[in-house]
Amino acid sequence: MLGVMVRASLAAAAALSLWFTVPARAAEPVDLALVLAVDSSSSVNYDEFHLQMGGLADAFRDGAVLNAIKAAAPNGIAVTLVQWSSPDRQALAFGWTEVRDAASAEAVARMIDLTPRLVDGGGTAISDAIDFSIRLHDGVAAARRVIDVSGDGRNNMGSTTTATSPLPASPRAAAAGITVNGLPILNEDPALDGYYLSRVIVGADAFVLVADDYEDFGRAIRLKLITEITGAPMALLPAPATLADLDPRDPPL
Repeated sequence: MLGVMVRASLAAAAALSLWFTVPARAAEPVDLALVLAVDSSSSVNYDEFHLQMGGLADAFRDGAVLNAIKAAAPNGIAVTLVQWSSPDRQALAFGWTEVRDAASAEAVARMIDLTPRLVDGGGTAISDAIDFSIRLHDGVAAARRVIDVSGDGRNNMGSTTTATSPLPASPRAAAAGITVNGLPILNEDPALDGYYLSRVIVGADAFVLVADDYEDFGRAIRLKLITEITGAPMALLPAPATLADLDPRDPPL
């Protein structure tokens, strides 16, 4: 059951995005349904949170992202934004919104600009963020379905299973036909890319794209969106030293 904070956030998000949001139509599936799952845990201060939001808004205003939609997604893409931290703290910033052209991309950018911090503090429950994002995909008609997880830490709390399935979160996404991609931010953990590569991402052509720090997030998310929209296969493998830094005790998600 979602917590009170999540339910309140859903209501606020619905009011914020009502006139922008167009559901993905069953009769005309979009080419890509994309959940943008953004870390809002205690390790993310307010300046870093706003760098993430600013980077996302700028990406949807970027000509290369628009060109990718026109070239590779003629039926458009559907986007929704989630903020997450602890197991019971996921908030929907706005519902599924179609992007087909510059006007609709600007509408999404404006919603991101207006998005307050709905989750403030808490631990890093990547597994629960993925499970929340899987549920958002229910009923969405899309040729491809993707969860884009960004964050600056490793899964450090929350259950790795649900009452209905013994599978870890990432395989649950794969079983639902959903790809999970990762954007680790390396400002606190320089080996986080290897962790995302081995523990978080899953699915056909799943990939990790690194942001060196929060100032680099805008560049990284722009490239990541272009790669996800075009569906071009990509795998940024960590260096051997980074792989050696992986803690074998880290459980899978």
